[in-house]
Amino acid sequence: MSIAKDTKIHPSADIAADCHIGEGTSIWNNAQVRGGARIGSRCNIGKDVYIDTGVVIGDGVKIQNGVSVYRGVTVEDDVFLGPHMTFTNDLYPRAFNAGWRLTETLVKRGASIGANATIVCGHTIGEYAMVAAGSVVTRDVPGYGLVMGNPARLRGYVCRCGRRLAGHTGPEQSAGTYACPQCGETITP
Repeated sequence: MSIAKDTKIHPSADIAADCHIGEGTSIWNNAQVRGGARIGSRCNIGKDVYIDTGVVIGDGVKIQNGVSVYRGVTVEDDVFLGPHMTFTNDLYPRAFNAGWRLTETLVKRGASIGANATIVCGHTIGEYAMVAAGSVVTRDVPGYGLVMGNPARLRGYVCRCGRRLAGHTGPEQSAGTYACPQCGETITP
């Protein structure tokens, strides 16, 4: 086990001997981190979180309570995973299927996934994208894209600060340059 300095691990957490946990990361009550997982620096891993074998978590990631991150998922830096959201890693799940195939998922830098959302495996969530609470993602989400619903559909774009971009009301508009009403930054998704 490779645990950097200034790391806080709750006594009830189950941490495998062969994982890596970066400096300044906190892991809370009843979390489980399996072998071969890599967790970056300054992460906050909430209560009852499950991080599977070989999962890669970047720096500055916040994983809220009850999240399951299964093998095959890579989470880049500064991602927010809301309470009880989950990932899948098999497109054809059966309890009796001995020949299941791992299907990978990528969550890019700065993305946010809302509470109780489900990310079906094999997709990429783009940089600074936002997945609304309760959504079911069944296709790739573009960078800065705002998706919602079941199945999740593109409903607009968001700024790096998370606010909906002014002048964009839905997927029927082509991507252009948009100004954030909150911070003033301009984004070209």
